[in-house]
Amino acid sequence: MKKVSYLLLSLTLLSLNSFSPPEPKPNKQPNIILIFIDDMGWADFSSFGNTDAQTPNFDQMASEGISFEQFYVNSPICSPSRVAISTGTYPQRWNITSYLDNRAQNQKRGMASWLDPSAPMLARSLQEAGYATGHFGKWHMGGQRDVNNAPAITEYGFDESLTNFEGMGAKLLPLTKDETGKVGRIWEGAEILGEPVTWMQRSEITTGFINEAIQFIDEAEKEEKPFYVNIWPDDVHSPYWPPFEDYGLAKEDGKRGLYLAVLEAMDQQFGKLFDYIKSNENLRDNTLILICSDNGPEQGAGRAGNLKGYKTHLYEGGIRSSLIVWGASYIDDHAKGSRNKESVFSAIDLKPSLLKFVGTTDSKNSISDGENMIKTILGESKKSRQSPIFYSRPPDRKNYYGFENLPDLAIREGDWKLLCDYDGSRPELYQLIDDPGEKQNLAEQHPERVASMRDKVVSWYQSMPVLETETIE
Repeated sequence: MKKVSYLLLSLTLLSLNSFSPPEPKPNKQPNIILIFIDDMGWADFSSFGNTDAQTPNFDQMASEGISFEQFYVNSPICSPSRVAISTGTYPQRWNITSYLDNRAQNQKRGMASWLDPSAPMLARSLQEAGYATGHFGKWHMGGQRDVNNAPAITEYGFDESLTNFEGMGAKLLPLTKDETGKVGRIWEGAEILGEPVTWMQRSEITTGFINEAIQFIDEAEKEEKPFYVNIWPDDVHSPYWPPFEDYGLAKEDGKRGLYLAVLEAMDQQFGKLFDYIKSNENLRDNTLILICSDNGPEQGAGRAGNLKGYKTHLYEGGIRSSLIVWGASYIDDHAKGSRNKESVFSAIDLKPSLLKFVGTTDSKNSISDGENMIKTILGESKKSRQSPIFYSRPPDRKNYYGFENLPDLAIREGDWKLLCDYDGSRPELYQLIDDPGEKQNLAEQHPERVASMRDKVVSWYQSMPVLETETIE
């Protein structure tokens, strides 16, 4: 009898185990939010060393995710940097090498007036994989000033968009209010670039983009679709218009004071998005958020710590960006709250990495300059990008922010960086691990390394479409 009882008990336990509920898993592919801040310096988050202002909401994301200290964007100026992160390719391939301006200025600089809509967009690849795709914020890849016939943002793989004065389609345009209460308007002419147009205080526009993004995410959730969302604020680009109640006091501290007030206001506004994601269990456990800047800071506003140079420069201060990656169920547990000081990769690597992350691939004939870095991004590895990172300066920025006769090209390869002119002359060589501030030019001590890196960057540049004008200052 005992043997029979034990047998029945064993069968009962086996039956219970067979029908026990499985481990909970996300019910769909991962969601992705890409936050691309405008003109913020490498050291502007307080978690990256800013002691003049506090960014507690971004800092909290860093404390729960990973902070990367050697992440690069692919241009020191807005439009080409946005092209690179959107396509996984060097922006030189599309003749977008500086900020997009009016037609005459674009032509004078040998530039296209908008990104070719056939470019290999990350958004389109995800859209084709079943994602809901939305762009909320600055675009600046076509449709600005008098360029009113550029493709709509939705022609690049986005289901919905809301932009500012540098993109086609529905937009938020900025009102201003100074310490006296006087109200003004900026970029009134942008109304020709698409409707509907909503005018709102410049200091609140980031909230406007976030509110629309949240509404878009809600709809995607109802439809049980994964989503990819860009939130690209105007902040912290000049002119600086912090909230009215802060404007007068901030103005007393000059440009830097106004900038810091805008930075703190932006942090508060993004707190709403972060709280919204974290308060929804499904979103919290199924969303990856990446946060970085499009280029270095404007002189006298943001700061890049001990890095040399500013926005528009090929020195580190112009092209290195703080990067925060957050994902409650995706970041390796041992990496949460960590700082990755050694891994080197760039914005063009995000597209192939994110496509791998969601389990889809790009079209077979798609151009790509990026590498799959998803294991590094999620904290499972400290691997760096294997190929060099190449740069050419904006053609209209040979002399800028007090720097005369700036180098035309740059290459980051391993621990080393070389800058030179188009013909390879005037080389500057820096060992960035020991000298991140690019103070000690080692070109004379390492002629063989100079020759090798110079040949690579000059050959790369010559393989790109040739600009009509290369010497504009």
